[in-house]
Amino acid sequence: MTNTNSGILTEGDNSSYAGADGKVVPVVTRAGQEDTDTAQSGDCVRVSGVSIQHTPATKIWFGQVSNVPGYRSLPHHHGEAETGGYVLRGHGRIYYGENFAQFQDMKTGDWVFVPPFMPHVEANMSVTEELVWLTTRTPENIVVNLDDVSDEILADYRRA
Repeated sequence: MTNTNSGILTEGDNSSYAGADGKVVPVVTRAGQEDTDTAQSGDCVRVSGVSIQHTPATKIWFGQVSNVPGYRSLPHHHGEAETGGYVLRGHGRIYYGENFAQFQDMKTGDWVFVPPFMPHVEANMSVTEELVWLTTRTPENIVVNLDDVSDEILADYRRA
């Protein structure tokens, strides 16, 4: 059934998610069992709790991203993937635009949306504290690394 006001499916068949026993159940990834074989940008550490690599999920990637003090990613984009993030702790910055001259700052409790195909650089603006955030992407954790840029073009950025 489709809701005629929104065009959103409200009923359907989820049998493709059934396990060997034929049952459809929630899948829990326990702490310490996350998938660590994920696409990366430099020394950024991404681990996934929900992804096609280790759950029945087919249209979502959901994980935690950790950045050491003073870290910054290579310039990159996420292909066709829409990306949402939530800062658990720390002070992050996303540089974007021509020569990465524009930026958005994020602190604990902030949310961010990065559109598909948008080149950007993620940075931990603290030289003493780790930056940790949750990230989700649809359809998958696509990371397309681009040519590196000099630290000097990134406003107020400094390495630890």
